[in-house]
Amino acid sequence: MKLPGHDAIARQADEHLVTHRVKLPRKVVERPIRQVVKRLVMALAVLVATALIVYADHEGYHDNADGSVSLLDAFYYATVTLSTTGYGDITPVSDGARLTNIFLITPLRVLFLIILVGTTLEVLTERTREEWRLNRWRSVLRDHTVVVGFGTKGRSAIQTVCATGLKKEQVVVVDPSSKAIDAATAEGYAGVIGDATRSEVLKRAEVHKARQIIIAPQRDDTAVLVTLTARQLNRGAKIVAAVREEENAPLLRQSGADAVITSSGAAGRLLGLSVLSPAAGMVMEDLIQQGSGLDLVERPVVRAEVGKTPRQTDDLVLSVVRGHRVLGYDDPSVGTLQLTDRLITIVRATPGNQVTPDTRPLPHG
Repeated sequence: MKLPGHDAIARQADEHLVTHRVKLPRKVVERPIRQVVKRLVMALAVLVATALIVYADHEGYHDNADGSVSLLDAFYYATVTLSTTGYGDITPVSDGARLTNIFLITPLRVLFLIILVGTTLEVLTERTREEWRLNRWRSVLRDHTVVVGFGTKGRSAIQTVCATGLKKEQVVVVDPSSKAIDAATAEGYAGVIGDATRSEVLKRAEVHKARQIIIAPQRDDTAVLVTLTARQLNRGAKIVAAVREEENAPLLRQSGADAVITSSGAAGRLLGLSVLSPAAGMVMEDLIQQGSGLDLVERPVVRAEVGKTPRQTDDLVLSVVRGHRVLGYDDPSVGTLQLTDRLITIVRATPGNQVTPDTRPLPHG
């Protein structure tokens, strides 16, 4: 008889047994199975060549069983000779056969051993190299970006931040799907396979050393749990999370998210705007796409702009970030610009336009 919740407990126990792995971007190399098959073919070719050499001079060999050496005996002799077993039941007796063993069979035996031992050494060397890369990666990783979820939202978020100058080496993707992590590493990002709601998985992604965390899972409840766990591990990181339902946004903010994006609501508003004004919808879509057309850029105030109003700057200023407040360009409290202010502007996209990260600590209640 099964007790209530027995299946759920069993599933949780199975989850604890799952090994959470870190996968770093790999160089394009030949697949291991193909390398092994190639080595086996080479070893088989050496074996066949040795057997044919022996059989070609079979009269120079003596078989203790019946005196003559057949083709099967030649393969048998080649096998025990190359493997250094050497039972001694078949032996070279003529001078020619012995010279053949010295100058041909012995080099083939060495080649055969090199092929087999080389395969083992290569596997061990690859494991050692991968472990060294992983340890070095952990030691140098600082102020990076952790992205939870490599679906459409997560992938687009990574592309946007990388378009502003973030290096791929500074991005770590966390996803429970091995296929998603394979896709992430293929694009040059480091990946961690595992459930991001568990602290040990986020620790493998070095969340405690991250500067910013993007949370974009498929489910809203998962986003809440990941946000709680990430904020517990890193009090100073900037956390941005996505939810499907707008009613869950306050819960995410209470969990520690600095910004919450409602994906369904944002898409719905963009659809409505496109119906009312297709041109306005195109402009908004252009602003969302980083690196083409018009871009939203956050930048610090330069000394030449100090003392001016937002309208007097060369760029089209939408908002002024002062302290922890975001003020509209026409807000009377803005007055004139200060050197510590930051401007959110609309500019024509060029390779030099980048969103400068705000490195000031964020308040958390």
